[in-house]
Amino acid sequence: MTTKQLSLEHLIKPSNKEGKAPLILLLHGYGSDQHDLFSFASELPDEYIVVSAKAPHQLQPYGNAWYAINFDAQQGKFSDIEQAVESREMIVKFIEELKENYPIDGNQITLFGFSQGTILSFATAFSKPELIKNVIGLSGYIDQNMFDTSSLKKDDLKHLSIYNSHGTQDQVIPVEWARKNKDFFEKYGLDYTYEEYPVGHGVNPQNFQSLKNWLLKNA
Repeated sequence: MTTKQLSLEHLIKPSNKEGKAPLILLLHGYGSDQHDLFSFASELPDEYIVVSAKAPHQLQPYGNAWYAINFDAQQGKFSDIEQAVESREMIVKFIEELKENYPIDGNQITLFGFSQGTILSFATAFSKPELIKNVIGLSGYIDQNMFDTSSLKKDDLKHLSIYNSHGTQDQVIPVEWARKNKDFFEKYGLDYTYEEYPVGHGVNPQNFQSLKNWLLKNA
């Protein structure tokens, strides 16, 4: 499958399925790029088209970000919410482009994020729930500043399934931040799985096997 010129630079692994196929859209973390999570692509179920997108903001000396982070902010890490919302809308536009340009089943879209990519995956799914079927969120949390909760209803999210995991030794995003996700999931009656692993800011083999098993059940 030839990679097309769309609004976000990306890598793609085709599906082994004839006709339209489900999509997994990989969203990398701060300081990384589209090659990072794409290393998972060969391990994901073959019936999925797997696309790994490159975030729009280039960092120096290397890497990319979905939005700026001020690491010197007095209240801890300060996220540029305006940039985050812009990137959220870019992801929505990119999903529409993917559906137009590749044989994708628009009812079978999974967002798979790591760290900042997880934060944007949640923001995208909760702002445009009609677009997304599943979210796999690794080492991230829900930032309710990045989407409008005022009009969000349980019925909007009843089709959405969530897999969320975090490392108990994470020094980049504290596990306490991820544990607060549960309150949101339960408030909106979401179908979710939350797991913790004895690792830092990363994914160990047991974590990856668990999310693959979850994905097979939620295909």
